Amino acid sequence: MFMKCVKPKKSHEIKRMAAICARSCQQNSIDFVVDFGAGLGHLARILGYGYGINVCCFEMQANLNQQALAIDAKLESMAAKHLDASELAKFKRSAHLTQRLSSSTKPTEFIESIREAFQLPDTDFQFGIIGLHPCGDLGATLMRMFLNCEQAKFLNFVGCCYHKMSTQESQPKMDLHGYPLSSQLRRQLQTDAHSCQLSYEAREIACHAIELYYDRLKAGQHEYLKIHSLRAAAERIIVHHFPDLRHSALRNVKHAPGMTFNDYFQKAVEGTRFAELNSTQLNSKQIETDLLHWERIVCFYTLRLMLAPHVESIILYDRAMFLLEKGCQVNIEAIFDPRISPRNHITSAVKN
Repeated sequence: MFMKCVKPKKSHEIKRMAAICARSCQQNSIDFVVDFGAGLGHLARILGYGYGINVCCFEMQANLNQQALAIDAKLESMAAKHLDASELAKFKRSAHLTQRLSSSTKPTEFIESIREAFQLPDTDFQFGIIGLHPCGDLGATLMRMFLNCEQAKFLNFVGCCYHKMSTQESQPKMDLHGYPLSSQLRRQLQTDAHSCQLSYEAREIACHAIELYYDRLKAGQHEYLKIHSLRAAAERIIVHHFPDLRHSALRNVKHAPGMTFNDYFQKAVEGTRFAELNSTQLNSKQIETDLLHWERIVCFYTLRLMLAPHVESIILYDRAMFLLEKGCQVNIEAIFDPRISPRNHITSAVKN
């Protein structure tokens, strides 16, 4: 029941993540955990019904919370048919909050939201913070909230979407940025702006793992690598017609032998404003030339991937140094198979 309607990638992630979070709960005296970006509550469900841990889910999309509640109820109904009362008594249904956490959220507001969710008489409680692939700056926000809440005892999160992190270069008017966080790198940035700055392109490639690409190169599966040339050609068109929408997200499209550019483009832009581009705007000699030289894209992408682990290491060590500077015990570990889940490093912290 835990894995019903869960894709293999997600299943791989939540099983491993749940086991690590349950271990953290055993090692630290806490009353519950707070799961940020809980989505449909798959991770919280394993913790609550599988491990008997109270979970408070923070999710900004109300429809996802509604679906999560429905799945909870269905699981409980199914379990009631097969388990006795003593087993059902161990179940802990998660509290679901439709709320957005941002860098401007005050710790007191956050604590009060949790108190109300569990209907507690006061704020004399302790908890852990967890997050499975918090996007962009949310990872930095979780770390700051963890440090600023006396009741928070441990932190476990796996980062995601590094390219969406804010930097001084990309958003100079912001007070708090997603990178760099540590005092060491921020001081270095002030003395030499280029010494530790990471461009959008650098942060984006850090989201990808080299292992699967290496396997396909080694096996000579070049046909499957052409998908990057199709994406590059699509980006040229997007930048030409919508220069302000460079690097916009498109739908993931699996490459199939014989796939034409038009086939790829229509699937990739489905549901986006780029879908309004007509066929005449997609048929150009430039696209034909680009696709003829797809090997260049493969070579270029291979070189980028060779640097990707180094860039990710900079981001992860910056986060580790930030937590260490605040007196925490910190551990970074690769917990997922990178061929299944490229963003696979968990950052764990415990307050001394």
